[in-house]
Amino acid sequence: MICFVYDWLMSNTWQHIKQLISNNQVRISAHGYDELAADNIVVRDMMVSMDTAIVVEDYPDYHKGPAVLMLHYDDTGNPIHVVWGIPKGKTSPAVLVTAYRPDPSRWSNDFMRREP
Repeated sequence: MICFVYDWLMSNTWQHIKQLISNNQVRISAHGYDELAADNIVVRDMMVSMDTAIVVEDYPDYHKGPAVLMLHYDDTGNPIHVVWGIPKGKTSPAVLVTAYRPDPSRWSNDFMRREP
């Protein structure tokens, strides 16, 4: 099930992940490393934008564990989509599953909705 989260509703998944990150309980998946390198994304950009990141989609019941798609911005103001998760049956760590620069032709102008 995908939950679409609006500004007035905060994701419990994101709150938990933010807490784990603030406690340095973070891992980056092998796929995450590959995608960061492929799109020339610096991990620091995600870490410094934690408080301004926006929940795009929340996946609380994802079969691999709760996850959330976030919209972060790098230090030059370019958008980055990041999928953060928590392994199924665990309470930590926060895992950076993947990160990519969203394709403007596949996303709305604000990078919050997928285009058909």
